[in-house]
Amino acid sequence: MSSLHKSRIADFQDVLKEPSIVLEKLRELSFSGIPCEGGLRCLCWKILLNYLPLERASWTSILAKQRGLYSQFLREMIIQPGIAKANMGVSREDVTFEDHPLNPNPDSRWNTYFKDNEVLLQIDKDVRRLCPDISFFQRATEYPCLLILDPQNEFETLRKRVEQTTLKSQTVARNRSGVTNMSSPHKNNAPPALNEYEVLPNGCEAHWEVVERILFIYAKLNPGIAYVQGMNEIVGPLYYTFATDPNSEWKEHAEADTFFCFTNLMAEIRDNFIKSLDDSQCGITYKMEKVYSTLKDKDVELYLKLVGMWWRTSLIPALRRQRQVNLCELETSMSSRTTSKATQGNCVSKKKK
Repeated sequence: MSSLHKSRIADFQDVLKEPSIVLEKLRELSFSGIPCEGGLRCLCWKILLNYLPLERASWTSILAKQRGLYSQFLREMIIQPGIAKANMGVSREDVTFEDHPLNPNPDSRWNTYFKDNEVLLQIDKDVRRLCPDISFFQRATEYPCLLILDPQNEFETLRKRVEQTTLKSQTVARNRSGVTNMSSPHKNNAPPALNEYEVLPNGCEAHWEVVERILFIYAKLNPGIAYVQGMNEIVGPLYYTFATDPNSEWKEHAEADTFFCFTNLMAEIRDNFIKSLDDSQCGITYKMEKVYSTLKDKDVELYLKLVGMWWRTSLIPALRRQRQVNLCELETSMSSRTTSKATQGNCVSKKKK
């Protein structure tokens, strides 16, 4: 480790150990990158994204409150309609009278459940292939959600919910004798290691399942935007950073902390995910054109390379994990700067068509 890097770590530690953190100093240091040693990056992101207050004395109470709130979200939104446990203070309901899966009422909880499945299937497809260049998201987390995986609770995991919703495709073929045979196209002699993901034993869950749960709860709480492809690329670096924190106490609550940091970040950039705003001054098309125009004036060579990347692949999937972390770091710093000023001319968010 170079002396310059050690000096930067010491500068961050000096700022963070103060009883009342000076936000301007932290922003100035963070703008050039945050060291990952000692969990500095995790802590700085939580402060810059307004999850942790500047007063260190209030961290314990704030964290307990937010993590308790997230547990409540799990109880309310990952439960199948009509299933409840008496020991949780909710009596089991008879779904055959007031509500049932065939109820045509648009306000039916079962109708909502089936609509949620459409969003869940899209989320599931994206998170299973999140950051395919690393194996982290396919590995089992050290801290699975016991509230959902506990067999005494009749909660179903989102993975099982997807498996029950999706029918496995099969190939239908008729031989010369007129006998119809059905076979799965996925049957092959490839070793298990080449499969898309490894099925974990009961009681375990992969990191991608945690990310799936975060995005699903966000979609439920924000129906106006719900889930849009690309959100997984934003929440991924956040969760990876928090789930690899060297402090086990912070790591244990990576899911809840990621959810609230992601929610705060999306509050600043959500207009980029609303299609009806694409061509407005707060939409993604206008912003990208402005970025390209500025870049073309300042650095033509880099501009041409990025345009070439965009047309060959698309910019975001071409980024490697470290680039995603750096972009997220820059975004948190910029987001923290904008939230400290009074915003003017806010665009009215419209429901994504």
